[in-house]
Amino acid sequence: MDSSQDKLILFQDKNIRRTWNNEEWWFSVQDVIEAITGTNRVRKYWNDLKKKVNEEGFNELSDFIRQLKI
Repeated sequence: MDSSQDKLILFQDKNIRRTWNNEEWWFSVQDVIEAITGTNRVRKYWNDLKKKVNEEGFNELSDFIRQLKI
């Protein structure tokens, strides 16, 4: 697939950025979080989620993914 396939898709009236890489689609985590939760403060939501997951004993998420990038 060529780069012309890189495009926005629509999910619940929200644009989700995506790209084709190594024979699979990759989606913007920020866009997905915004579409699913309705928040416009994605970084705050991500930070709160990491804290909650860490409190439940799953600190690998916090260790490997510090900040969402796009």
